[in-house]
Amino acid sequence: MIQMKSKTCLGCFYPLPQPFLDLGEMPLANAFFRPEQAGQKEEPFHLAVAYCPNCHLVQLTDLVPPEKLFGEYLYFSSYSDAFLAHAKAMAQSLTERFQLGPESRVIEIASNDGYLLQYFQQRGIPVLGVEPAKNIAAVAESRGIPTLNRFFGPDVVRGIQEGFGPADLVIGNNVLAHVPTVNEFLQAVGPCLKQTGTAVFEFPYVKELLDRTEFDTIYHEHVFYYSLTAMRILAQRAGLELHDVTRQPVHGGSLRVFLQHKGMSAVSSNVTDLLAEEKAAGLTGLDRYTAFSRDVAVLRDDLVHLLRDLKAAGKRLAAYGAAAKGSTLLNYCGIGPETLDFVVDRSPYKQGRYMPGERLPIHAPERLLEVMPDYVLLLAWNFADEIMAQQQAYYRKGGKFIIPVPKPKIV
Repeated sequence: MIQMKSKTCLGCFYPLPQPFLDLGEMPLANAFFRPEQAGQKEEPFHLAVAYCPNCHLVQLTDLVPPEKLFGEYLYFSSYSDAFLAHAKAMAQSLTERFQLGPESRVIEIASNDGYLLQYFQQRGIPVLGVEPAKNIAAVAESRGIPTLNRFFGPDVVRGIQEGFGPADLVIGNNVLAHVPTVNEFLQAVGPCLKQTGTAVFEFPYVKELLDRTEFDTIYHEHVFYYSLTAMRILAQRAGLELHDVTRQPVHGGSLRVFLQHKGMSAVSSNVTDLLAEEKAAGLTGLDRYTAFSRDVAVLRDDLVHLLRDLKAAGKRLAAYGAAAKGSTLLNYCGIGPETLDFVVDRSPYKQGRYMPGERLPIHAPERLLEVMPDYVLLLAWNFADEIMAQQQAYYRKGGKFIIPVPKPKIV
């Protein structure tokens, strides 16, 4: 097993305390098994989270090499209508805010299948994606999105500068959480920006994770769980200034932060206000995180008891969303084939495979109407409105949904 235990903070190298949440041994959340691999054993990896009292960075204590996580990747952003709508609105907002046009340059780090850059490209703005997963980078290229198939970091800066030029806008959606070497990563952002350029990063917000008991967003790919307090310290260390922040509803509650070269813009009151809110909410101390671990145990017990009672009453159960968060939830709660018959997902790349660990088969969503399970557990609860809107036929025929977070409920 290739796994490195971190004894010091990955941000400031301060000695890490004991984890405040330990989820035990877990399979990799996106390691979906093919039918011909059914006889193979999965490699387990320890999954636990700690809080650094020095720089307030919440992080995994055990790391899996990025090459093992992202060599082949089955998450394609374009298979969520809600996320595509979010991306389109983001492109429009940023284009207007920074007055981007054909003479501008936009770079996206971890650009996936071109889900976001397509909207800048449609406006005539030159774009460049940087995407480490070979299969996904190939899809982006086939759609006409220029894509560098590399991990972003100091070693790609010169190639970007010479081949594309410094950017007016560098975007990273849901990538900062994935990068163990976050200091080097952020230090490489500045040289890719024009002096007047802006780097915009979105990531799930740790306050939402705590308040809504979103423990299932914890998996091996998500090394970090950011507060604005921790993000500002990281930006300063990289020679950048965090000058604005907005809250976004996507992925169960996210932050969108704006970084620039120092002194280019006044720091917004949005930043100072949210920093004060975090301190008042206990995000700069260990007690709030310890309380979260107790909340997680209660949620697990409540969900397991609900599903067990439904099963005992003779109900048929399935799940929707072969998401990474679903893998964490199923494996931590021990929910497998004895409880759920199958999982459905819109992505054809996941259909025909099996969920990691619990080995539940993954089918197309049409399977719900074919079989009509009595209840469907929404593993992709962050897209609950979208999913339930798409599954109105199932709902009208008497099917019900179970949303597990923040407390299990039937809708």
